[in-house]
Amino acid sequence: MSSHFTAREPEQSPQQIRKCLALSDQELRAQCVVDTHRIGGPGGQHRNKTESAVRLFHRASGLTVTGQERRSQHQNAANALSRLREAIAVRFRVPLRVCHVWPESVRIHARRLKVSENNSAYFDVIAIALDALEAFSGSPQEAAAFLDVTTSSLVRFLADHDLAWREANQIRAKFGQPALKP
Repeated sequence: MSSHFTAREPEQSPQQIRKCLALSDQELRAQCVVDTHRIGGPGGQHRNKTESAVRLFHRASGLTVTGQERRSQHQNAANALSRLREAIAVRFRVPLRVCHVWPESVRIHARRLKVSENNSAYFDVIAIALDALEAFSGSPQEAAAFLDVTTSSLVRFLADHDLAWREANQIRAKFGQPALKP
């Protein structure tokens, strides 16, 4: 999933913003200023004639995301909402709870962290993994131990998602550690 977002100063705290990940698409969209517009480029004769591109500005987080790769405004809106969830998960860190609990739809087997992109908690898991990495000064070993998963499955999970991988390495750089290798 390619992702592009821009950000302004958020109106709410990271904790309040992260709660948006639990909202339904309808509730999250209601928090946004929605703008539709025409887009150029390839895509057939109808693409330039309809306002199929969707731009969402999420006031609480200050994030703006777009969906424009489809001819359907409905599909582009769904893509933009997914990008908004992704941007919130990657951008906003919150302190870890003393005792970690995975979202209900996440099942950890043999300490392996595997979560499908279709899982409603997928972006929550990305956020939690990055929160743990930040809390443990960029150490994937300590973050994995806290999350009760193997280090290799945590690193593999982050490596499978481009933005999360970049953020993980930025967290490590902030603490003077070298970039992780996939």
